[in-house]
Amino acid sequence: MDDAALYIKLFKNYLSLEKGLSGNTVESYLLDLEKLFKFIDLKYSINIVSDIKEDMIYKFILNINSSLSKKEDHFSSKSVSRYISSIKTFFKFLLRENVIELSPAENVESPKTVRTIPDVLSVEEIDLIFSKPDIENKNGLRDRTILETMYASGLRVSELVNLELNNLYLDDGYIRVMGKGSKERIVPIGKSAVHYIKEYLKKSRPELKMGQNENFVFLNNRGKKLSRMSIWGFVKKYSNLAGIKKDIHPHTIRHSFATHLLEGGADIRAIQEMLGHSDISTTQIYTHINRDYLIETHRTFHPRA
Repeated sequence: MDDAALYIKLFKNYLSLEKGLSGNTVESYLLDLEKLFKFIDLKYSINIVSDIKEDMIYKFILNINSSLSKKEDHFSSKSVSRYISSIKTFFKFLLRENVIELSPAENVESPKTVRTIPDVLSVEEIDLIFSKPDIENKNGLRDRTILETMYASGLRVSELVNLELNNLYLDDGYIRVMGKGSKERIVPIGKSAVHYIKEYLKKSRPELKMGQNENFVFLNNRGKKLSRMSIWGFVKKYSNLAGIKKDIHPHTIRHSFATHLLEGGADIRAIQEMLGHSDISTTQIYTHINRDYLIETHRTFHPRA
């Protein structure tokens, strides 16, 4: 489409500057729109964005849904909802800019998403995984510190790799986190994580720093910020060494953090704040996990269960 590149550029600025969305979120919006434009170009040979009609968007959504179903994507309804959200937001932007008079995505509805309960590690499994890094060497101590920090605070991977030295308040028992949409929050961390962070800063980080002037807490062997994929690699590596068969990834530790707090009697609003969820309904998935835990506990221990 002749004018698509221009509107994509303006939309990108709008998302970044006005909406304050993170770089990853903005890229997701743009990739979704790129797929839409490619589909419409191939099928309808439309030249300008304002010629896109509602039925074209429906056909695109059906095509996406079909593709995800063939891949047996368990999160297909959630993925389709994301595409629809991207498209709706783009056309609302064009409406606001007086590029179009009516949004062709106005009546497009998202499919109902099925909330899946994520895998959760037991406290014993957490302990087993955490025992696997060799804390006698610089990388092992760093890895153990990363695991401890994730479990103590429930950080997202992106928040962990972007954690900076000036956001550590170890003597006060908390860290300052920059979350989604550049929203700042204070997250408490326990004695175990504080202990390992101090040990890492004293023993490992000076060796890893390699003369670099990085302010990030966790560094790779070249003295640079760790990548998100490297955190995935650490979690997989130590889970495999621990012999745990569950599908474990960094988010599993975040889920376990929230679940263990809830099981211990923490208020769901406090958990919402610590996780950085803007909507309480996102946090409420953990009440379902807690419900199942309570039912299982009742079955196990009640004499007439």
